[in-house]
Amino acid sequence: EVQLVESGGGLVQPGGSLRLSCAASGFTFRYYYMSWFRRAPGKGLEWVSGISTGSSTTRYVDSVKGRSTISRGNAENTLYLQIDNLQPDATPVYYCAKYKTRYYTETSDTTKEYDSWSQETQVTVSS
Repeated sequence: EVQLVESGGGLVQPGGSLRLSCAASGFTFRYYYMSWFRRAPGKGLEWVSGISTGSSTTRYVDSVKGRSTISRGNAENTLYLQIDNLQPDATPVYYCAKYKTRYYTETSDTTKEYDSWSQETQVTVSS
């Protein structure tokens, strides 16, 4: 059974940083493209960042580009996302997701192309 278990959310002060982790099991993690998504209150699901199987290619949505880092540890079967300079107008929930097929070499920001999702993790930015 595929499982994605997210951790690392919580309360962050404005201007602070947060590192999310996503522990994967039930599949060969190193074979799959992985992404992070988020959903702000009252809005739809938004792709945030994606990373290729060997970490050679990373992509970010424009709103986090330059202040976020996606990474993965294939030996630990874990996906990470660090976001810096968080602002109080952004309090979304985050999800990690597994791409539907192995060895995918492009970039995908389309939710329907992901077949497994973590539970949501709340990030609250407040002083």
